[in-house]
Amino acid sequence: MRILVIGGDGYCGWATALHLSACGHDVTILDNLVRRKWDRDLGVSSLTPIRGIGERLRSWEATTGKKIGFIKADATNYAALVEAFQTVEPEAIVNFGQQRSAPFSMIDRDHAALTMVNNTLCNLNVLWAMREHAPAAHLVKLGTMGEYGTPNIEIEEGFITIEHKGRRDTLPFPKQPGSFYHLTKVSDSDQLFFTCRIWGLRATDLNQGVVYGLDTEETTLAPALVNRFDYDGVYGTALNRFCVEAALGHPLTVYGRGGQTRGFINIVDTVRCVRLAVETPAEAGEFRVFNQFTQTFSVLSLAHSVVRVGAAMGLSVELQHVENPRVEKELHYYSSVNNHLLALGLEPTLLDDPTIEGMIRTAARYEKRVDTGQIPATVQWAAGSPPGRPAVPAKVVRRS
Repeated sequence: MRILVIGGDGYCGWATALHLSACGHDVTILDNLVRRKWDRDLGVSSLTPIRGIGERLRSWEATTGKKIGFIKADATNYAALVEAFQTVEPEAIVNFGQQRSAPFSMIDRDHAALTMVNNTLCNLNVLWAMREHAPAAHLVKLGTMGEYGTPNIEIEEGFITIEHKGRRDTLPFPKQPGSFYHLTKVSDSDQLFFTCRIWGLRATDLNQGVVYGLDTEETTLAPALVNRFDYDGVYGTALNRFCVEAALGHPLTVYGRGGQTRGFINIVDTVRCVRLAVETPAEAGEFRVFNQFTQTFSVLSLAHSVVRVGAAMGLSVELQHVENPRVEKELHYYSSVNNHLLALGLEPTLLDDPTIEGMIRTAARYEKRVDTGQIPATVQWAAGSPPGRPAVPAKVVRRS
């Protein structure tokens, strides 16, 4: 299948492009490499050294004998996107081409506007390009479980059947986004649902949980294929941050009480889910929503797991509760359905102690690349908080 992977230089996009290529698909990456620029602007970098896109692709071809095409273009530029569609003639489009950090979108007005314009226009352009140049193609769009928020009911997969005043209907599940980034994802879902109904497009929205892990089968084949490992306060996730802190002997910084509970998925399963969605496409006019996660954890439970694994490795690891920079419920009900991908054959890769140990050892291996000044969360959600202030040590409010 001819597949255009938009945003294929990023964390999920790179691993997915390699996996689809390894499975025999004809893959072309479209990327403007702006994520690398944003890193430079923020003064952050991946823990693992990321090679240039040319070296990455040459290494893949030399290692596997398979070629991945590359088009340097910005998906918010419609003319450039159309040219890519005409060149590739995609049968499937996988769209990762968006600014993916909630903290980034909350730094200040400029970063919020950048996120809103980049993400919404990218998605809109892809849908118009499909309508005009690839109407039979299938769009697999990366969404987020963060669209739903933390409702006090079971989270269904995209839709919910309700009864109201004696009538019954199936409607999109209510959305409670937690940042400007999450707002763009809600808009994406609405755009997909609308264009499938009106234009007869076919699309699958993958509402993904928090992704963890570094390696997939493909990224380990050569050093130049290594994937990103973000740990900073803007792009880093809690588990990545905890593993880096454990390797450095730094207390694990738990935001607030740590009761925030979310869905999680290993990067190994991310690429498998995308492939399953690509290889079993939606019907014309069909808008599917898959909740793409395999387990749920609270932030505090993840921290305790890292403490336990660190102790088994001979590390002395403590917890440090710090002020939560976000406006969110820290204790709440959280339960979600994830049946669709399991029905398609996904066999979940569950978080275990060897996985956490491997992440801690990776952090120790690249210890000299860690900038501890980038670990504290400095982007504040609340009104009146200083937006995007320089990194400062996190304030300790409780210790355990």
